[in-house]
Amino acid sequence: MIVRLARWAALALAVAVLVVFLAAQRQTTDVTYGQSPSTAQLTDLGAADDATVPSVAEMTARLAKSPVVRLPGATATWDVSRIHADGLRILVAPPGLDDVEHDKVYDVGNADIRIVGTQVSGDIWQATPDDLAGWRAEYATADVTGPLALLIAKLRDQPAPPDVDTVTWRDPTATELDTVTAALRRTRVYQAPGATLTAVPDNDAAAFPGGTARYVALPRQAPGRPLPRYAPQLAKAFPGIPIVVAYGTWVDYDGPESKVAATTYYAQRSGRLARYAFPQEQVVNEFVGRVADVRYAGLFDRPLPYRPMDPLRVALPALPWLFVACVLVFFALSVRSLLRPPRRLTSTSEPARLAGLTALAVELSALEALLPPAAGTALTRALGTLRAARSALAEDQPPSSVRKLLVDAESDLDRAARTLPGYRPAEYLKGRLV
Repeated sequence: MIVRLARWAALALAVAVLVVFLAAQRQTTDVTYGQSPSTAQLTDLGAADDATVPSVAEMTARLAKSPVVRLPGATATWDVSRIHADGLRILVAPPGLDDVEHDKVYDVGNADIRIVGTQVSGDIWQATPDDLAGWRAEYATADVTGPLALLIAKLRDQPAPPDVDTVTWRDPTATELDTVTAALRRTRVYQAPGATLTAVPDNDAAAFPGGTARYVALPRQAPGRPLPRYAPQLAKAFPGIPIVVAYGTWVDYDGPESKVAATTYYAQRSGRLARYAFPQEQVVNEFVGRVADVRYAGLFDRPLPYRPMDPLRVALPALPWLFVACVLVFFALSVRSLLRPPRRLTSTSEPARLAGLTALAVELSALEALLPPAAGTALTRALGTLRAARSALAEDQPPSSVRKLLVDAESDLDRAARTLPGYRPAEYLKGRLV
């Protein structure tokens, strides 16, 4: 009875585990810190409505006379010592062209390389930086040496040149540092001549709770000259306060989310920043919004929210193995019940059991012709054992000896009646013994 209960319990548990596992596959978890309050969006503003270029015929004629033509308003520069463009003609256009003016640049048929703003393209290729050093050179100094060298190598089917960081740094002078520090103590914003950031960005409170961040706005820097690195020096004057420094449209922020924010921002926006002339105020505002987005994502330098222990989530990986184990237990117990004789019934007295087995032996003897040869041997052996058990009872031998003989006889009778339904001891004696 116990084996039978264990077998069906294992099957029921396996079914339950399977149902729980399949139902759990539809569960999802969404844990966030809340929606980022950043709302900055980069749009085509600034010089996008103002910049123009000469006619296609004029640009073609000028380019026929000179291998490099810089149109009015063009900003892109490069290190001539690293660029070897012999035989190639380069047309450099200003940023902020609308679609009509932009198409005119691309209609110049004798241009091998076109640079619109700092966007470098030629033939079917477009070369852009893919790391912070390249973006910093492009947006802080309008230096396109890296993308231009890469595009020339591609057009000539040559190996790509190694990346070189063209931006160098210097410490600001005491006078520069005193001027900036004094302005930041008064208004939180320092605007250098030529810069366009005039006020604290709208997303300041979202990115830097408490409203303590300081902003330094510098115009685009001259290529080849070291940039003044204000952030580390200002951090000493304003300990624990975020410092944001803009060099043209490159934003340098010294903080825990700086690399993540800068990489995701310029990787996403580089195509638009290169082609259009965006106001510095708008770029800084959107960059600060990206810092807010990173902070609210809860993935960088912030502790994850508390999540109560979920027993189902913890146990879920083990459920398939538990299911397999339950199926194996059910299978093993089922095979055991088939290979081993059925459980023998017990009675309150050995004489009653002896009488029942003797009656079974007599009936099997009458059916011996229906039994296989091996069954006849087992039946003969069972009859002898039953006689021994009867003698043991008559001689008042210990009950354990009598029970052993009866067990042996029952086993032999079970072998003999294996092919006769209803004559195996467990079935035949059922209901006969009390």
